[in-house]
Amino acid sequence: MKNLRIAIGQINTIVGDLSGNRDKILFCVKEALKKDADLIIFPELAITGYPPEDLLLKPHFVKENIKYLKMIASKISTIIAIIGFADERKGKVYNSAAVIADKKISYIYHKMHLPNYGVFDEKRYFEPGIGNAVISIDDFSFVINICEDIWRDEGLLEKKVFSKAQFLLNMSASPYHFGKIEERRHVIGDKAKFLRIPIVYCNLVGGQDELVFDGRSALFNKDGRLIIEAKAFQEDLMILDLPVQKEKKYKTPNTDVIDINYKVKSKRSGLSRVPPKPLTKCEEIYSALVLGVRDYVRKNGFNKVAFGLSGGIDSALVACIAVDSLGKENVLSLSMPSRYSSQGAQDDAEKIAKNLGMRVSKIPIDSILDSYLDTLAVHFKGTQPGVTEENIQARIRGNILMAFSNRFGYLVLNTGNKSETSAGYCTLYGDMAGGFSVIKDVSKNLVYELARYRNKRDKKEVIPETVFKRPPSAELRPNQKDQDTLPPYEILDRIIYLYIEKKKGLREIVKEMGQKDVVAKVLNMIDANEYKRRQAPPGIKITPIAFAKDRRMPITNKFRG
Repeated sequence: MKNLRIAIGQINTIVGDLSGNRDKILFCVKEALKKDADLIIFPELAITGYPPEDLLLKPHFVKENIKYLKMIASKISTIIAIIGFADERKGKVYNSAAVIADKKISYIYHKMHLPNYGVFDEKRYFEPGIGNAVISIDDFSFVINICEDIWRDEGLLEKKVFSKAQFLLNMSASPYHFGKIEERRHVIGDKAKFLRIPIVYCNLVGGQDELVFDGRSALFNKDGRLIIEAKAFQEDLMILDLPVQKEKKYKTPNTDVIDINYKVKSKRSGLSRVPPKPLTKCEEIYSALVLGVRDYVRKNGFNKVAFGLSGGIDSALVACIAVDSLGKENVLSLSMPSRYSSQGAQDDAEKIAKNLGMRVSKIPIDSILDSYLDTLAVHFKGTQPGVTEENIQARIRGNILMAFSNRFGYLVLNTGNKSETSAGYCTLYGDMAGGFSVIKDVSKNLVYELARYRNKRDKKEVIPETVFKRPPSAELRPNQKDQDTLPPYEILDRIIYLYIEKKKGLREIVKEMGQKDVVAKVLNMIDANEYKRRQAPPGIKITPIAFAKDRRMPITNKFRG
């Protein structure tokens, strides 16, 4: 019995950054060799980044990624490396894993099961693989598959190669939403138990547009028990020792066995690793939001962000996330009060900025609003003031934010939450303006939970208690409250959850909740405001069904409920 030392390169790739991803891979290989590792595995499509989407429709992009794979292979000699890339055969593209040993590509596996649901669209780009093979080394043997392959029973049940392998390597790019981590552990543990072999799981980490990948690479033993797990929401090079027996050699040629000449390293020091601490619900979601903001801003070439700080709970939470993501010196908040802005909200905005140590600029908008109203008076003569005047205020603020973006290069962060955008309680080109929507997939009630968590984490009132106690209000008219237009957020969020995430219709929701008139009104608001959401900035996915990629409703649509 020998110990096989495996390195899991849980890296944060950038889509399309072939040279940058190559350098990360080679750096991890170098570090793994310092630890005397025998084998290193990387996430799905590590060379291209995940998901590369329509870059895969560019033949020259696919050719370039193969060129970089060969470049990497030429530098790997005393370790076996499993690297994800996009392969091409006779004009067809495959989501693939290359096994590299002794400076050459010894085997290429093509992903067999291509997910085509939710955020996944792999059948648009890839052909499915049709076979697998055991990689047979002098001292051990293993088999490879990629992400979705391990979530399906078909590939595991119909392929006899698994019975010949001592362990399974799975490379993944499994996006995060709350609850996904436990679901993933359950699925992989069950597969290990069913196959009766250990599973080494390597997951991607980092933010990519709306998606966040949480990492949490892991080793499961043959009984399905989680043995060791990598960090969450951070890059990690996890080194582990896996006991293996000397590999038996097959007497007759096997088309599903690939032989590689390599012997396990000996005389190396032991390993010690402190397991990552479990995360609470709010720690987990908050970490995902911080990582999503940091990566979106930096990967898109921005250094600083700006946003509107009203003194309300939503902008207060966004302020905390922005500072935690990028550092207080890179965050500018703009306070833009009007005649309807309460003194309490303005005071709280100043306190939040001071508590976080970030810059705040105050720009009153009354004179700009008066100019609009004077200009439009002759055209609006004989009509009653209302939502139009409210929306003008929101659009003035959006224009000011975008002016700062243009002048100083800030990325504008949007502060709208899922409850508001679901119901269309937001203004196009106003409070919907921005380059990235931080809490787009966070319900109003969860906003309060996360804000409480942020205060508790720092053991002080970063967000003043008055912000929690003040009734939510857009403050666009005298004494305005959100509940003038919307049902209480506890009710609204429940309806949204049942309708969006559970896909229940009017009758089912009313059966569960009652209040038929309220439910019907909310469902109509959700359906009627698809055109607004389609024009909203991208934002971080933290629920199973987020707007945009997960839920793609037609704008022109007469079906309701």
